[in-house]
Amino acid sequence: MNTLLLVVLAYLIGSLSFAIIVSRLFGLDDPRSFGSGNPGATNVLRTGNKLAALLTLLGDCVKGWIPVAITLYYSEFLGIGRDTIALVALAVFAGHLWPVFFRFQGGKGVATALGVLLGINPALGAATLCSWIIIAYAFRYSSLAALVSALFATFYCVLLFGLNSLSAVVALMSALLIWRHRANIRKLLAGEESRIGRKPEATQQAVETLRQGLRANAQAAQAKSSQTAGSQPQDADRGQG
Repeated sequence: MNTLLLVVLAYLIGSLSFAIIVSRLFGLDDPRSFGSGNPGATNVLRTGNKLAALLTLLGDCVKGWIPVAITLYYSEFLGIGRDTIALVALAVFAGHLWPVFFRFQGGKGVATALGVLLGINPALGAATLCSWIIIAYAFRYSSLAALVSALFATFYCVLLFGLNSLSAVVALMSALLIWRHRANIRKLLAGEESRIGRKPEATQQAVETLRQGLRANAQAAQAKSSQTAGSQPQDADRGQG
């Protein structure tokens, strides 16, 4: 009974989409209606309101931490084990991805996953966050940093706890997070993903400029080929004359 109640409460807490809540408080557009359509801190930042984006980031992270940390802290008192903690972690993360309060249209789960990992073990969360920072600094892609960090989170969890329900749930969360980034993966492979510190409009403009340049080069090469082909019959006629 305790397990079921904790899982349901964790899911409901996870369903509090701070991107939407904060946007409404600040009088901003619904983050699901513009940009990437993702209700997360990055999309809220596209409004130009940095405070709203920061509050979204903190809210999503804290909501992931609270249920897991409280469950872990009172685990002995409640008579629950590691499996229940793992289910609570998965429930709050699932609530963020599919929030019952917002028509099941949730975010990608990066900030909430970090909060969950910090709740499970501060060292686990800190190591994953360091991985994100390193990749983001080296390659300037937030999505790539999230994808790599998700993979490393599972590795770190196995190192700390071995193969058990916690590491299995972290692996499942990582897989879900990667799946939610499938559009970003396509953009990364196509070279169209926007970099950190660079506006998406600037990235799109650069890509379009590159495409126009390639198109112009192809047309010039085709025109030159046509001129060469047209001059060959004339040379042959001269030779016969």
